[in-house]
Amino acid sequence: MKSVLKLSLSTIGCLSLFSGAILLQQARKLPSSARGENSSLRSLNVHSVSALSFSPALARASLVAPAASVQSHSYLGFDRNIYPGDDALPILRKTFSFASYWLSPSPGEKTNTWKGKRELLLSHGFGFLVLFRGPDTSELKTEADAKVKGTQDASTASVAAKKEGFALGTIIFLDIEEGGRLSAAYHKYLGAWSEELKRAGFLAGVYCSGIPVKEEPGVIITTADDIRNQGPLNDTLIWVFNDACPPSPGCAFPRDHPAPSASGIPYAEVWQFAQSPRRKERTAFCPTKYAPDGNCYSPNDTTHKWFLDVNTATSPDPSGGAK
Repeated sequence: MKSVLKLSLSTIGCLSLFSGAILLQQARKLPSSARGENSSLRSLNVHSVSALSFSPALARASLVAPAASVQSHSYLGFDRNIYPGDDALPILRKTFSFASYWLSPSPGEKTNTWKGKRELLLSHGFGFLVLFRGPDTSELKTEADAKVKGTQDASTASVAAKKEGFALGTIIFLDIEEGGRLSAAYHKYLGAWSEELKRAGFLAGVYCSGIPVKEEPGVIITTADDIRNQGPLNDTLIWVFNDACPPSPGCAFPRDHPAPSASGIPYAEVWQFAQSPRRKERTAFCPTKYAPDGNCYSPNDTTHKWFLDVNTATSPDPSGGAK
């Protein structure tokens, strides 16, 4: 239309106030805001969630995902336990805005292959998901020991982050592979982990299960909710894994990236929705987009060199590590 409506200043003012009220009302409805050659090791570890009575039917019944449209925009990222190699970066960057970055050896590994690669990733325009390996419950014998270990691990992580060139304020995600409710000792560890990171000038995040499990009759729990409900940890950023279809789209790279809140965890900042290799008990209802070997590959990786896990986030730099 080429006609122009000439509104009086008073009319414009009223319209602005009316529009602002609508936007404020809508805002109140919004939710708060690797692998590598051994990727299968980390994926196998999370089978502990299955032991807690998971079923695809439970996921479909329990996860009524919020509409993805509530997020203004989401970004895709990948994670791998093993660094994919320098030659992979230009290819992976065509699809992904951010990448994982380990500060410690990943699960099952004795060395950290990501060490020293921050500047190269940054030069290709990647944002970061900064990771540190968390303990297994069996490693935390008592609450007192857990508190000491949490402090020590956070100190180690902060020192490593500084050496790798990450600025103060970067979010470091603790990798928790276990599902369901965590032990009292583990919560003590998390409290100490968060406190020490903040003391060192960094922020705490956790990578944990967002898959609902039946703990007992009438009680369904997710690890994310268990952590979130611990009061002091409410300001800890949550990165959830939930590869069950639904809500996961499977090994997919849609133009409209799903929002992290579509994972079933409304406050999640990051959602890992595909893992390599796929777990058949959870991905039976996924579209057939995984490769014949069961892994997930970037659409630009035509030779299938780098199987990976796929994430969506509310930011192209979820850890704020590109500063």
